[in-house]
Amino acid sequence: MDLDRIYAYRFRGVDQPKREMVWKELAQFMYRKLGQPQRIVDPAAGMCEFINNVPSPERWAVDMNGPFLQAHAQQGVKQVVDDTLKADLPKDHFDGVFVSNFLEHLNSQEEVGAFLTKMHGHLRKGGRIAIMGPNFKYVYKEYFDFADHTVILSELGVAEHLYGAGFEVEVIHPRFLPLSFRGGLPVNRTLVRAFLAMPWAWRFFGKQFLLIGRK
Repeated sequence: MDLDRIYAYRFRGVDQPKREMVWKELAQFMYRKLGQPQRIVDPAAGMCEFINNVPSPERWAVDMNGPFLQAHAQQGVKQVVDDTLKADLPKDHFDGVFVSNFLEHLNSQEEVGAFLTKMHGHLRKGGRIAIMGPNFKYVYKEYFDFADHTVILSELGVAEHLYGAGFEVEVIHPRFLPLSFRGGLPVNRTLVRAFLAMPWAWRFFGKQFLLIGRK
């Protein structure tokens, strides 16, 4: 599967300045939710929109596509070019892990469990993991409109996976953000901040879950 071409096609109509603005606000929001981690890793960094904007002093980005990662990671972000299921990362090291729209791309529920168990090993005691992803309950009609979606997940299934991997589940939001950047998200910084600060509004627009677990 040529993911570079697939993603170029998928994001062809997306407003990139809007996307970058949303990620800047989201990174600050997640930084606070994760307890202001000093050392954080994004194990599926993609375009590095989160890891470039989170204010943690030590930032790691993992992606299989080396040239893509090098093109997007900012100076100061440590780059690890590898399959995230096999990447050589330090044990008991990170204060935070952020996973966005990745679990649904894995090949099986067993791989989801293996991935989360691996992340648990890389976190120090007390460290936290945040996971975002499309909630099949609310997007079942659109879930397989994406060529790389394979595993069906809801917030309850992810909570079980987190607990099974050794985490204590601290936060479960069945609805958080809209499914994509093509519509539904506020279009200016003030509204994005307001939306993130009002969990009661998430249930009207949210199609992605958000969970936080602690080691």
